[in-house]
Amino acid sequence: MADQPGHSELLRHLQEKSFGYFVHEVNRSNGLVLDKTEEDWPASIAAVGMALTAYPVGVERHFMGRDEAVERTLTTLRFFAASEQSSAVDATGYKGFYYHFLHMGSGKRAWQCELSSIDTALFITGALAAAAYFDAASNDEAEIRSLAKMLYERVEWDWLLTGEETLCHGWRPEPECGFLRFRWEGYDEALILYLLALGSPTHPISAASYAAWCSSYEWKTIYGIDFLYAGPLFTHQLSHIWVDFRDIRDAYMREKESDYFENSRRATQIQQQYGIRNPLGLASVGELTWGLTASDGPGPAVKRIAGVERVFYDYMARGVPYGPDDGTLAPWAVVASLPFAPDIVLPTVQNFRRLSIQVANPYGFKASINPMFAGAHNDGVGWVSKFHFGINEGPTVLMIENHRSGLVWALMRTCPPLVAGLRAAGFSGGWLG
Repeated sequence: MADQPGHSELLRHLQEKSFGYFVHEVNRSNGLVLDKTEEDWPASIAAVGMALTAYPVGVERHFMGRDEAVERTLTTLRFFAASEQSSAVDATGYKGFYYHFLHMGSGKRAWQCELSSIDTALFITGALAAAAYFDAASNDEAEIRSLAKMLYERVEWDWLLTGEETLCHGWRPEPECGFLRFRWEGYDEALILYLLALGSPTHPISAASYAAWCSSYEWKTIYGIDFLYAGPLFTHQLSHIWVDFRDIRDAYMREKESDYFENSRRATQIQQQYGIRNPLGLASVGELTWGLTASDGPGPAVKRIAGVERVFYDYMARGVPYGPDDGTLAPWAVVASLPFAPDIVLPTVQNFRRLSIQVANPYGFKASINPMFAGAHNDGVGWVSKFHFGINEGPTVLMIENHRSGLVWALMRTCPPLVAGLRAAGFSGGWLG
């Protein structure tokens, strides 16, 4: 349905306010972006990738001048190009991959975290998006393109196969750790990771690896809706920030006579149906109040509410319909489903606005709320996260833009590595035809 005037103004406001995160929560000397707005918190490389993608949106929407966007992008890419790549425990990365969290000042590994396959993929995709947008002949924009190409081609994607078919989640440099035991199996946010690894001209994985990943999928029927299952809403969104999956299909989706875009539309519908059916009997959940994903929460805590003992979690990947579910909702995750199902998303976003969860918040909606976890008085909002997260603000900015103009999708349709990865995965039809 077409956006109503009130919806258009709301989306413009949310997009501009969320874009502000990538203006202010950044170290201008190295381009690193804060993971979340807590004191002494590190950067997230996934948030950096979203910033690199958001800067072109900012230019097009007049939130930022092109010269400033070029300067910020170059600063970021130059830092990553020059940062230490070694097996040292305090390096920035290794074998082209980067650690999930980096110290905002030095850019060195934080918290003994893992060298992350998926977060590296999100960073690299952001670099490729910047390269697609900054296409002028100037020395600075040419350097953006050159650095993005180098950073992508330096990643040894095949190293994280570790002799198996599916990709590993990551690696730690400590001798007692090494490769993580978890692998990317089952439908999830790793779709973009597999596509980049398949398209690499230097360290590719094979189509057999992609087929092995697809073989771990679960097709389910929930509330009478057939779809490729994943519980948290973000898993149906992250890869779609950059890839226009409308009418293109791999072997799995050809068999199901569907595509990944349609699948995300159905996942969004199931999320709303879960809210309507409200299996936990929560007074605060319904047709216009839903949205479970990986998010901050009010726990860990146990409270007795209306005679029922409820368990509450802190940061947790909440999912539909099998849980976990403690009543925590993420308004940003609803916004990020806007391209898939605007008919149910826009009224829900409007309802979240009526709840005033953007009050005293410089970056649009609050990250998450739990209306059931009420304070002294129940205002319909209840507990509200104190923090803002880069990986929440990024999808808000970028999926609003894909809904409004399709800008990010259009850029990435011109990205040779992504196109090569899609073809290697067996995608055909639609714009690929």
